[in-house]
Amino acid sequence: MTDDLRTTMERVGERFNLGEYEIDAYLAVLEHGELTASEIAGETDIPQPRVYDTVRSLSDRGLVELRESRPMKIVAVDPDEAFGDIRSSLSEMVDELEARYTAPTRDTEAVSLVKSRSTILRYLEEVIESAEYELAVSLTPDLLRRFREPLERRIEEGVAVELLVTPASRAPSAAEFDYEAVATEARGRRGITTPVIAVADGEYSVYATQDALRDDRDRYGVIFNRSALGFLVSGFFGTVLWSTAETIAADGESRPFPRTYASIRRAVKDIHEVGGEFGAVITGRDVETGNEIRVEGPVVDYEYDASEQVASFTVADDDGGRVTVGGLVAAFEDVEGQEIELDRR
Repeated sequence: MTDDLRTTMERVGERFNLGEYEIDAYLAVLEHGELTASEIAGETDIPQPRVYDTVRSLSDRGLVELRESRPMKIVAVDPDEAFGDIRSSLSEMVDELEARYTAPTRDTEAVSLVKSRSTILRYLEEVIESAEYELAVSLTPDLLRRFREPLERRIEEGVAVELLVTPASRAPSAAEFDYEAVATEARGRRGITTPVIAVADGEYSVYATQDALRDDRDRYGVIFNRSALGFLVSGFFGTVLWSTAETIAADGESRPFPRTYASIRRAVKDIHEVGGEFGAVITGRDVETGNEIRVEGPVVDYEYDASEQVASFTVADDDGGRVTVGGLVAAFEDVEGQEIELDRR
């Protein structure tokens, strides 16, 4: 790396290396134009003793001006002026970095541990964006707002989205947030210990604690991509988290058929709630042999419990026999259903 490029990166990094207090104070001052230190403390969660150090740090970076009046006023600098001097440097730096970039393989390992908050967030967005027919997500209210647009796109594309918001006490109410624009069904769950999760089509998934997303360096996020272990995240979401949450909003019946499912629980729930006659196409494995199998036929029976922890159904095959279908790692049924398509008959 050339000395000029290193110097530019150091200068840009120093300018943008803002802490949480600095970001909160800067945004508050930008919104109002000017504030006193006491007003900044009132507008943010910054402790009063930390305000002066925080605004002086912003002043050193050229983002605000300090006017030594009584009381001292913190005045926002026009962002175009504040960042104008590094805009061209940043553009040139990116161009030079791009020229040096050697693209790695984009295939994620089957199981990966990630520690960086930004990396966990990137994978969360990637999992959400990759869902083709089914998505399960557990998000904090802040993450819900962050990923609102990709969730809206999934709904517009007909993806079934189960959204869990936690902690429920901080979740926006249905009156102030349009949950039906981002989820087929939304539920709230009490508890800061509820993890952040995203599972796309029962395969590609992310699991992380809320602590890991607060830059706790002793915490990890786990990525499952095309791994047989990925079903653990989906199963944990469905049986432990989803079943112990309270409904906020639901609009499941508006989705057209045919519908595709990775979760037997969601499939049987629709059979139960929508009613009528259904035909099913199941791709999965024979429970006894482990061989891949495809079963097609009308749904003639199902089992469903209100707790959503019991779910299976039966189809009539072409030979007049009956085949029972369960979820991943099924043991009592004939077939482990990995991908299920239901259509109204």
